[in-house]
Amino acid sequence: MKALVAVKRVVDFNVKVRVKSDGSGVDLANVKMSINPFDEIAVEEAVRLKERGVVSEVVAVSCGVTACQETLRTAMAIGADRGILVETDAELEPLAVAKLLKALVDREQPQLVLFGKQAIDNDCNQTGQMLAALAGLPQATCASKIEIADNCATVTREIDGGLETVRLTLPAVVTSDLRLNEPRYATLPNIMKAKKKPLDTVTPSQLGVDISPRLTVLDTAEPAQRSAGVKVPDVAALVAKLKTEAKVL
Repeated sequence: MKALVAVKRVVDFNVKVRVKSDGSGVDLANVKMSINPFDEIAVEEAVRLKERGVVSEVVAVSCGVTACQETLRTAMAIGADRGILVETDAELEPLAVAKLLKALVDREQPQLVLFGKQAIDNDCNQTGQMLAALAGLPQATCASKIEIADNCATVTREIDGGLETVRLTLPAVVTSDLRLNEPRYATLPNIMKAKKKPLDTVTPSQLGVDISPRLTVLDTAEPAQRSAGVKVPDVAALVAKLKTEAKVL
């Protein structure tokens, strides 16, 4: 059984992002980049399934610039067997990524496709669902538990009212939530081994996929500054501020 895991290169979650002065996007100059945390959880889950003997091969896939090879090496240091980079300098939208991954799914024929539920840079939460629609595969999103047996995946996912359990016939697409697991740290020996693992590079044109943009970013702005909180001496003062300043009463 083969598992395909999609990983994205994003600004490290510890970095405070800055918007470009012209509002055209986020300034990425000299900014630390890393694997998307939700995707890292997906890689960890695939590796755990391999350790349990459920999965025989874990393939990490990324789409983007040449530097995404570092992201794939990180995934391979966690335990992925090989990597595939769809290399392009174009700005990729979720639909374009889904089409690229659909082409790779057709080529690799995995029984399980794992994603993070969203990327922390754009928070779209779309690519997994789009891939499932394009490939005609069953899907389960926001997974907090995954069990594989009898050519089916039983996925527990969090919903507003509690937990929902769904059963999918493989092959299927599953997106991971934060509570699915806690990724392991990549040890130095595994980091060195990852450098020798195979990493293939293809282009969108070789996959026969059109990645032309369909959206245009008109403006990017930082959130408005919040005013500092204040202490009030009594309930009457609180009610007065809620009426005159907050205007919620």
